[in-house]
Amino acid sequence: MNGKTCEKSASACVDNIQNHINIGSFPLLLFLNLVIVLLYSFMQQKVYASTPVKKQLGVSTQATDLIEPYSSIEPKSPVTKKILKELYINQKEDVYLVIKLSDRLVYVYQDNQLKTSYPIAIGRAGWETPIGTHKVTQKISNPTWKHPFTGEIVPPGPQNPLGERWIGFWTDGNNYIGFHGTPNEETVGEAISHGCVRMFNQDVLALFEKVAIGTTVIVKP
Repeated sequence: MNGKTCEKSASACVDNIQNHINIGSFPLLLFLNLVIVLLYSFMQQKVYASTPVKKQLGVSTQATDLIEPYSSIEPKSPVTKKILKELYINQKEDVYLVIKLSDRLVYVYQDNQLKTSYPIAIGRAGWETPIGTHKVTQKISNPTWKHPFTGEIVPPGPQNPLGERWIGFWTDGNNYIGFHGTPNEETVGEAISHGCVRMFNQDVLALFEKVAIGTTVIVKP
């Protein structure tokens, strides 16, 4: 075999390899794209699995009837924390609430400026609304209520003792206290509840939109 023949054979071999690579690379790219899609889907599932899960189990003073249990999974990275904040938490850090028991009012502050206030009913003697600094831990629309003593279930509706919204902000592990509406609006302004803060339904609807999980609630005498 002379030099020209070898040169032609080598050239043909190189062309053959290049053609093989060009043809074979297309399924390889498809495979890589599929892997990327599957990894992205898996990461999304992990992120959503870390977010709190809401359960309409009702509200009562019993620890076993907690409305909204939270996942014990902690964010693993700053990226996950950012996604969680955007998806669920979105804390309104510039908003906080002050309940003045003697005034029977809850004051809404934003950027340390008083924006509005709402009349409330508070805990009666022996069931006082707890003084101190707390955080909103529960937000439930149209909650179901479970009677703490009889176990009776009251579905959402005009006769539900919780009205149209529940905003929980305190627990001792057994009893739960929060803002809620009421069908007995004549009680607003009284010390009559079992520690919870009753509001007119239109007011608790407005307050529900102003707060987020983590909003500070300060209760003063």
